[in-house]
Amino acid sequence: MDATSAQTPVFSRNTTRTADGALAVAGRDVRDLAAEFGTPAYLVDVDDARRRAREYRVEFARAFEAIGAHCDVFYAGKAFLSVAMAKLVLEEGLHLDVCTGGELAVAQRAGVPGEAIGMHGNNKSVAEIDAAIAAGVGRIVVDSFEEIDRVADAAARAGVRAKVMLRVKTGVEAHTHEFIATAHEDQKFGFSLDGQVSDAVRRVLARDELELLGFHSHIGSQIFESDGFAVAAERLIGLQLKVAQEHGVDLPELDLGGGFGIAYLPDDVPLAPADMADQLAAIVQKACAAAGTAIPRISIEPGRSIIGPAGMTLYTVGTVKPVVVDDDLTRTYVAVDGGMSDNPRPVLYDADYHCEIAGRAGEPTALSRVVGKHCESGDIVVRDVLLPADVRAGDLVLVAATGAYCRSLASTYNHVPRPPVIAVDEAGARPWLRRETIEDLLLLESE
Repeated sequence: MDATSAQTPVFSRNTTRTADGALAVAGRDVRDLAAEFGTPAYLVDVDDARRRAREYRVEFARAFEAIGAHCDVFYAGKAFLSVAMAKLVLEEGLHLDVCTGGELAVAQRAGVPGEAIGMHGNNKSVAEIDAAIAAGVGRIVVDSFEEIDRVADAAARAGVRAKVMLRVKTGVEAHTHEFIATAHEDQKFGFSLDGQVSDAVRRVLARDELELLGFHSHIGSQIFESDGFAVAAERLIGLQLKVAQEHGVDLPELDLGGGFGIAYLPDDVPLAPADMADQLAAIVQKACAAAGTAIPRISIEPGRSIIGPAGMTLYTVGTVKPVVVDDDLTRTYVAVDGGMSDNPRPVLYDADYHCEIAGRAGEPTALSRVVGKHCESGDIVVRDVLLPADVRAGDLVLVAATGAYCRSLASTYNHVPRPPVIAVDEAGARPWLRRETIEDLLLLESE
């Protein structure tokens, strides 16, 4: 099977068109994948995910070594996590960020060493903190005053000294959707700059069971420019200088978070890892020079930008319905066999996606809206896209860039089982996560 044309840029690097116009992932025709695994199905271009993880490790190491510093890359597991994905991250030399006991359990099942794990979360339970300390996680990001004592008490029970970072609201307004902007004041994450952080530092330093590594910031998600990181870095480094002056403690680490954007639509132009690495290294170097301090050990937390572009969702068309919107507009509603249960991002964030007819050739000329099968008018997969005018029941549709926050946020709304995650590479195709079944749902019932 020969690939005859390059893929649309939003699809994974190894997605191509076959000689007869079908899409193929890593050389596997989507028609064959649909026949073997059914639809809907999440597809992961494993080589693409692996290359993106490697790019972050290599490029950030290069950029920060050039300024005499070190940068750790933590994969943000909330974007998508499975045992196989955690193993991939570990094999590529990345650390892993988790934010619940469940994510920690997956990391442990994958064999990720405790010191390579960071634990997040704004309301960690005592059980989750105990589990993190028992696992020997490399750091716990503390998000509230209550948590300072919870982590210290858990460390005391275990007879260890827990390494912690304090999450800070840097006041940076990231240019993104309000639900994924996380550094402004009126939201749940972190300590405010107005004195809360200083109080938190005093409380941590007063507990012998805790070792304060430094500060953590996350300004938001789906960010295409580095300006916000510059402001956040300047404020965090200023805080670390203040701690050194007031308490005589040099904090060795600083986490700038993640949120690096990806291309969901063909016109999106995100920064490449090399460019983001160069820009963040320059930002940190400048901020530290201005403050007159040594450059701390830096860490970042990409998630979406590693797994997002490598993932796609394959659907089958069930019905096609032309709708006359007005005298000048007719829109074709194309209903597929999934929807908001396997991708809630459009209804949560007004997220836009791109899709194409995947099982055959066809000129995209008809204004279409791809919708799901759920009992909600907001159940929209792709709001506006051009598809062939002859789109019909049985056609395969491939939606690009669904690797992040689709399977992670998936539900069983309307008792629709969640799709499988199918890993595809040169070795073939296999499930990373099997398809959920009706029987799985009924196992939860108590009759």
